[in-house]
Amino acid sequence: MQKDKSAVLEHLRTQAVPLLLRELYRVFGANTKSEKAEFRAFIKRLEAEGAIEKNETNRYRIPEDEEASESGEKASSHGIAGLLDFSRNGHIAFCAASDGIEYVIFPEDSKYAIHHDLVQIKPSGFYKDWRRAQVVKILQRNQKDVVGILAREGQNYFIIPDDKRMGLRYYLTGAEKPDRLGSELGSKVIAHIVSYPSKKKTPVAKITHYLGSIEDPRVHLPTVIVKHGLPFPEDFPQGVMEEAKRIPDRIFPKDTKNRKDYRNQIVFTIDKETAKDFDDAVGIEKLDNGHYLLGVHIADVSAYVPMDSELDREAYRRGTSTYLLDTVVPMLPLALSNGICSLIENRSRLTLSLEMEVDSNGRLVRYECHEGVIKSKKRLTYTAVNDFLNGNTPSEGAKLFAKNPEIGQALILMDELAKILRENRKSRGAIIEIESGEVEIPLDEVGNALDILVKKRDRAESFIEEFMLLANETVASIFADKPEAFIYRVHERPDPETLIQLKRYLLALGVQKKLPKEMRSSDIQAYLETLQDHPLKSSIQRLVIRSMKRALYSEENIGHYGLASENYTHFTAPIRRYPDLVVHRMLKRWMEHRPAPYNSEQLTKIARQSSVRERVSSEAEWDLVALKKVNYVSRNLAELYQVVVTNVARFGLFVEVPEKLIPGLIPISTLDDYFVFDEERNILVGERTRKVYKIGDILEVRVKGIDHVRGEIDFELLK
Repeated sequence: MQKDKSAVLEHLRTQAVPLLLRELYRVFGANTKSEKAEFRAFIKRLEAEGAIEKNETNRYRIPEDEEASESGEKASSHGIAGLLDFSRNGHIAFCAASDGIEYVIFPEDSKYAIHHDLVQIKPSGFYKDWRRAQVVKILQRNQKDVVGILAREGQNYFIIPDDKRMGLRYYLTGAEKPDRLGSELGSKVIAHIVSYPSKKKTPVAKITHYLGSIEDPRVHLPTVIVKHGLPFPEDFPQGVMEEAKRIPDRIFPKDTKNRKDYRNQIVFTIDKETAKDFDDAVGIEKLDNGHYLLGVHIADVSAYVPMDSELDREAYRRGTSTYLLDTVVPMLPLALSNGICSLIENRSRLTLSLEMEVDSNGRLVRYECHEGVIKSKKRLTYTAVNDFLNGNTPSEGAKLFAKNPEIGQALILMDELAKILRENRKSRGAIIEIESGEVEIPLDEVGNALDILVKKRDRAESFIEEFMLLANETVASIFADKPEAFIYRVHERPDPETLIQLKRYLLALGVQKKLPKEMRSSDIQAYLETLQDHPLKSSIQRLVIRSMKRALYSEENIGHYGLASENYTHFTAPIRRYPDLVVHRMLKRWMEHRPAPYNSEQLTKIARQSSVRERVSSEAEWDLVALKKVNYVSRNLAELYQVVVTNVARFGLFVEVPEKLIPGLIPISTLDDYFVFDEERNILVGERTRKVYKIGDILEVRVKGIDHVRGEIDFELLK
């Protein structure tokens, strides 16, 4: 019989509902009469201490104190609950609540909650067009650690968090060694939170890791991981790893029974050079009727990750893999993500396969879904495929396909089909002219940024994108007319206010093109096509993205605005996205004519969790890139830059180095005149010189200051 206070408390905290005493008997191994009596006395002592309480139905739970404990407690079924999502400056928070409404919450109404706390809220009116709310209770503290700068005031040592959303400062426990603290002042540290900010308590933390100087590139990765509450790579719970170890590293004849065998077909993967987790493989042939038969084969992760297993629960908690430049925080252990589930060259692998017949106009004529088995003929890279398609010789791509002409022929067909699909999407109004704004940053052995390379989408990237989009739409369309609940990838129409701001921005650029009052996705696409030679093309494209709402997962199918698609989901990346794994399970049940494995309530919960985890992952990836850009600039301080003004504010000019997408600010205090901000025209005007700075101006600058903590750069104009 297990009788451990911390174990009992932790178990109760993780339960969605309070537990009966007999349920606790079973969990903690109290089987005999004497064991039950002893355990019952132990529970009574915990109740007397106030560590636990018994509700009106004689079920035990963690007391509903005004403030949550370190580990937190689950939200009750009463009231409105949701996760707090503070803005980057910590001045305002948003809460996508359980009632389906997104609320705005100001710090004075947050009851000392911090970023990503699970809270119970109460609506309190309106702020502009937003519903406003107040935090009633903190239900669960989700941030367990804080990363920041070690500082001192008098005899008090404290940590100033890198993330303003964590509050102002965390004081250190008395257990810290003063000599070590004194020598590490100003350096980056990681600390475990001992007590959280409240009306009665000062936030306290205990240092767990001394990382080093804020200018040391080796601190970037752990900083970002801790800041965003991510696990460290390969840091999986013991139960998860034990399950993973029990999974064979190869497939056997029994595994392929009742599966369609594609191993003799020309099927291959195409991915970036550094990829190790291959979710998808493709194959193609031209039919006698002139149509294309496209095969999209997706790793059958659901064959290895059962519902409600330890692996499944951990994948749900993580929601997605996070790609931090040369480091991956995987959703699944590497034995699965890079091993048995990955569609490795010349290895038999289980798949969920879609065969799609597409006509010469890009219309889907028919489809079939199969549980399959494939053996990828080749692990191709985007670089090699693009070299081949663009006729670059001599190249590795040219040599490879000279030896494998059947693969070369398949690539030509794929390129041909992709162009048709792209034109079809364009004709229905999808936005297709937006570049990602992503960069590749090669690093040296200690993490210094050697260069910043803007990613370009060439023909290979384009046709893989088209095939995955088609596969995702096809799967979504299967369930669109079914009564069962499903999980969709949705994208709402932009708010009218944000479109007005977009129009003002374009007007400030001198763009006189009239835009419709109700902008359809096709209107945005048509406008973007006019910007091919504009010096601010990439900045405008990213502004267009920011003017739209974020794509989310939802049980309610409201369509996808950006793709101009009525039915869309995520199916093609189950190694690295939890919703895709859920969709696989649902698709299998449909193929077997069996009831769906999830109900509406479960899918709503999964959709909400997956959307939150996706956002956390994106923010972490963005933060690391920002730190590496600052690192690159700090190692090239003598360099002069040509920048373009991307926006104008009261306090200065936002600028960007176009060829490397390095953002920065020219503070108004550094300009050689007193400048007044003209809000209507979005310009700065010099009071004495009448000099005007506006969006689109090209300026020569040098670095004035660098913030290694925030990942920010100040520039100054060359005199």
